[in-house]
Amino acid sequence: MKLVSWNVNGLRACVKKGFSAYFEKIDADIFSVQEIKLQEGQIDLKLEGYYQYWNYAVKKGYSGTAIFTKEKPLAVKYGVGNLDAEEEGRILTLEFPAFYVVNVYTPNAQRDLARLPFRLEWEARMHAYLKDLDSVKPVIYCGDLNVAHEEIDIRNVKSNIGNSGFTAEERGEMTSLLKEGFVDTFRYFYPSLEGAFTWWSYMNTVRARNIGWRIDYFIVSERLVPQLERAEIHAEVMGSDHCPILLEITL
Repeated sequence: MKLVSWNVNGLRACVKKGFSAYFEKIDADIFSVQEIKLQEGQIDLKLEGYYQYWNYAVKKGYSGTAIFTKEKPLAVKYGVGNLDAEEEGRILTLEFPAFYVVNVYTPNAQRDLARLPFRLEWEARMHAYLKDLDSVKPVIYCGDLNVAHEEIDIRNVKSNIGNSGFTAEERGEMTSLLKEGFVDTFRYFYPSLEGAFTWWSYMNTVRARNIGWRIDYFIVSERLVPQLERAEIHAEVMGSDHCPILLEITL
């Protein structure tokens, strides 16, 4: 089974920049997107052979997630409890017979860290939710998680220590999750690979010089590790300030 995750930073704009060509070429079984930045009725996306599930933000042109899947899920859940996910459209869970897929666009702590307390509350509730799901069946957790976990996951370490997405608190939350029975699939395959990034600033030449962050992930229940086949970062794919990531797993 092939899964793809991509923060498209505005799906309507990304469609004009090659989204459909990549989508058709990659032929994923489950394709998750974040930061769709649209409301119902604002796009007519023809994806033959796929069921489409959308979690729109209330605020126009903001946030939002979607999943396109070849197999119809058993159930669909929008948000988690009172995380404000329904208002911001950040969490979308599909249940399949053998596993869950949780597609997430994690809130940014903001440049002045004004939203860091909310972010940490989010993490606590998200981890509890993932563990609850994992107690029923294995979980595939994907999306833009807005944190570079280790120093290897960011190009300019010293100048970013303490910045949003690279605070000790946010990085610690990721460490805690990975100690609670979950695995970062890319690092499982490539534990020491440097220069593997999924997001780059739009500033001139930054992406060309690969001055980036790895903040997009496929994280799975530990018991799925024997079934992992490959994990990839498709940095060559344009259309957003993020690039798609891929996970292949036998399920």
